[in-house]
Amino acid sequence: MVLYLNESDVRQLLTMPATIDAVERAFAARARGKAFDIPRRRTRQPGGHLHILQASAPELNLIGYKAYYNQPGRPINTLLHMMNHAQGHTEAIMQSDWLSQIRTGAATGVAARYLAHPDARVLGLFGSGRHAVTQLEAVCAVRDIQEVKVFGRDAARVGAFCDKMAGRVAATVRPAQSREETVRGSDIIVTMTKSAEPLFDGRWLEPGQFIAATGSNALDRREIDTETVRRADVIVVDSREVAQGECGDLLPAYENGLVYWENLADMGDVVTGRWPGRTSEAQITLFESHGMAVQDLYAGAVALDLARERGMGLALPIGTA
Repeated sequence: MVLYLNESDVRQLLTMPATIDAVERAFAARARGKAFDIPRRRTRQPGGHLHILQASAPELNLIGYKAYYNQPGRPINTLLHMMNHAQGHTEAIMQSDWLSQIRTGAATGVAARYLAHPDARVLGLFGSGRHAVTQLEAVCAVRDIQEVKVFGRDAARVGAFCDKMAGRVAATVRPAQSREETVRGSDIIVTMTKSAEPLFDGRWLEPGQFIAATGSNALDRREIDTETVRRADVIVVDSREVAQGECGDLLPAYENGLVYWENLADMGDVVTGRWPGRTSEAQITLFESHGMAVQDLYAGAVALDLARERGMGLALPIGTA
């Protein structure tokens, strides 16, 4: 029997702290050769795109893939398939829209844990969509954030986002008056948009800041400028392999010889201590996040274990005689 979990189930099962821990384990396991990740592949069609990400985690006895189909103006159809690594049968199928949102935020939480200043108190956030929710929650889960400044193009949407998030985190959440205000005086800057143009001027950056650029997972998207890349003392990606195919933020810097893919740190290497993260208070640190199936698999494993423990989900008669 295969356990099926719907979106409501997954929302009840996955908390931000547990997902941050799961994603951190995923980074570390991949760095140590105990988990493996295959970057996203896309089938592009005029009416929509099919995306498939694959991963294996022998230490969890799981192998699987996430497939999602998105069409403009329609809900994303996304499922995570988890199979027994040793025996080959399917263990679970779960709807994975919320899982994708929370693990994306969790990756930023892991990065903030290692790359942000421990005393970070102010967050500047670009974006007010559904993924911005988990970005904000994740940063607040690992740092004692007191103030959040949110910038977006739609003032009404930003205001509604601030009102909603003020009830979900302990920090004061308010609209930013400008892009520059969002950057200046912030200890942590997070971008979660679909922008094709840089959101702020890298000359506004200040010593000690941590930037998490999380919305640019395609080469035609760009949230930060070349000056930001140039000023970053430490640049970490979730995966060098993924970054080469999806990081529109770093592509112009690579083409201009400012960065080389082989010189970038994987987050897993930072987590395991194989690569230094922040080593001084004054360093400007940058994390580029694009999303990995290994993150989905480890977060999904947490949901699966809890669902079995609590008797949740629907048993499907798949693979039975």
